[in-house]
Amino acid sequence: MKIPVIKNLVENASIDQLMAVEEEIVERECCTLIEVGGDDVGEQLTHVLAAIYIKDQMDKEGKDFKTALREYTKKVRESIS
Repeated sequence: MKIPVIKNLVENASIDQLMAVEEEIVERECCTLIEVGGDDVGEQLTHVLAAIYIKDQMDKEGKDFKTALREYTKKVRESIS
């Protein structure tokens, strides 16, 4: 997971674009709609899912990027342990 990639997606893509990219990655295992950094489609999907979560928190809850990112990474850590 690369935070600069996630930040770029949050700043430059709409929720609708991100959801379309998520669907494209899941169904076609590729990403052609927008530029998504990552070493492979798995990492690209991780970046897109993180951006969707963070953008949603920022838009609906009024949180800043750092707070929303912290909450996302906390959820990831909890799911792993």
